[in-house]
Amino acid sequence: MAEQIDRLELRTRQVGPWQMNTYTLVCPHTRQSVLIDPGDDPDTLEEMLEDSEPIAILLTHTHPDHVGALEEMRERLNVPVLAHAGPHFNDMRLNVARHLAQGDTVKVGRHLLNVYYTPGHIADQICFLLADDYRAVVGDTIFEGGPGKTHSAANFQKTLETLRNVVLNWPDVTICYPGHGPSFTLGDKRAEIEAFVARDHGDFFGDATWEMGK
Repeated sequence: MAEQIDRLELRTRQVGPWQMNTYTLVCPHTRQSVLIDPGDDPDTLEEMLEDSEPIAILLTHTHPDHVGALEEMRERLNVPVLAHAGPHFNDMRLNVARHLAQGDTVKVGRHLLNVYYTPGHIADQICFLLADDYRAVVGDTIFEGGPGKTHSAANFQKTLETLRNVVLNWPDVTICYPGHGPSFTLGDKRAEIEAFVARDHGDFFGDATWEMGK
């Protein structure tokens, strides 16, 4: 029971027309919290922060479905925005208090989030792995059924590199919380992902599934 109490509380809701998963992490000790990917519906996002003290807004990446309510929530909460340096979607100009890169950490009360750079779906994609925990907020890096959609052959190759060099290095017990759809345990998908990255996909890009190319 003590172990459960000491973990960051993870809250999630689906917002917007693309049913984007937005997340809040709350420290059980200090009640400090962060909002991850304010995609839409500011009232719902504010409800997710109930009984906590918001200290930052974090972005996994800058696609519109993930940042649609960013400016509204920045005004409501008056907290800094933390995100990758970019380039951002459509050269978006983003007022960021702190740029996050591979190996950085973000403190939430007594807890830390480890930052991983995971490009492919978009150039500014990052993931947040909860330190001393087994949960990861992965944005659109990876879903239960496949990797995030790519928009060029070069970006698909980046996705393969991200899967080989980053995602597959996480432990099997890692529970991935994606930007869309259900959470899943990495170990349950490891064999499919390893087989996927081992295949020759040629110049492919677009929507992919783990079974593709069998």
